[in-house]
Amino acid sequence: MNTIRFNKPYLTGNEIKYIDETLQSGFVSGDRKFTLLAQDFIEKKFKIKKTLLTTSCSTALDMSAMLLNLKEGDEVILPSFTFVSTANAIVMQKAKPVFVDIDNTLNIDISKIEEKITSKTKALYPVHYAGCSCDMDKLMHIAKTNNLKVVEDAAQAVDAKYKDRYLGSIGEMGTYSFHETKNFVCGEGGALLINDESYIQRAEIIREKGTNRSNFFKGFVDKYTWCDVGGSYLPSDILAAMLMAQLEEKDLITEKRAEVFNLYNQGLANLEEQGKLKRIKIPSYNTTNYHMYYIILENESIRDKLLQFLKSNGIGAVFHYIPLHLSSMGIMMGYKEGDFPMSEKLSSSLIRLPIYAGLEKNETEYIIDKIADFFS
Repeated sequence: MNTIRFNKPYLTGNEIKYIDETLQSGFVSGDRKFTLLAQDFIEKKFKIKKTLLTTSCSTALDMSAMLLNLKEGDEVILPSFTFVSTANAIVMQKAKPVFVDIDNTLNIDISKIEEKITSKTKALYPVHYAGCSCDMDKLMHIAKTNNLKVVEDAAQAVDAKYKDRYLGSIGEMGTYSFHETKNFVCGEGGALLINDESYIQRAEIIREKGTNRSNFFKGFVDKYTWCDVGGSYLPSDILAAMLMAQLEEKDLITEKRAEVFNLYNQGLANLEEQGKLKRIKIPSYNTTNYHMYYIILENESIRDKLLQFLKSNGIGAVFHYIPLHLSSMGIMMGYKEGDFPMSEKLSSSLIRLPIYAGLEKNETEYIIDKIADFFS
């Protein structure tokens, strides 16, 4: 058995064709044919009022914080168990990230949010871990009751649902990732999803370096100028061309990922019954996009030994985030070990198994067999 990578981007067949079409057109900067096609696809398929492709999910998060006019003294509530980009977007506006623990879904613990709300709280940033979410009805009720904005970090949740709504379409804004480790990829890329129309015009200005260049291309103005703060957040149409090839085959990609996910779920059931591990659990209110398959071990020691065993057998399994409150920045903010027990426990005992559309059945079965060998 050759080495099994943790992740391998799946190509649908039209990526080179669409990229070549872009190159032949002579227009490879952003907001060209494939940028517009991809944005339109996302808006229609996922019920988003306005989608703006960005250079990454990180820059989409940065834009969301700018659009909320976060400033020094403001506070934003988010889970500690997330990627650094969620917190960076807040800190870059000189606002304060206020961390909350997670529950056993690895999403923000709804019961812990209200105790963190103060007169300085401006927004909630739930993170939809592994294509699943917290109870968004309850979170939105808390937000409405306390006059807070909601930005969904749906980096891992493209094509996943909460009840009958796509994740990313529920809060005032949402963000997607199209990084090579995600379900639908263009190497590096993301999207800002805008569900509150009042943010659209300014979002277009911020994305275009603080200018009204977007309106210039639409013919609304005869010249463009500096209007606001902003950055260069618009991706090349070359990347959008690759992304469009992926989005067109989203159902096929999801189906292939589901096959791997279900093989793991069936093959590891006995080990869970024996108390050796816990399998990923999908909340009843979620329809997953099969972004991730993780297992939870009894403790960090067993997790590390299993990781090393899998590595020695050519399997690229990995752990995930170190909770942000335990990072150097988190400690500088006054957090310490023990503040969020569930985040600490789960992050130290979680293993992510390889899952991607091109992972073969025999490879998945090999991984399952090796996990069983470790425990035997």
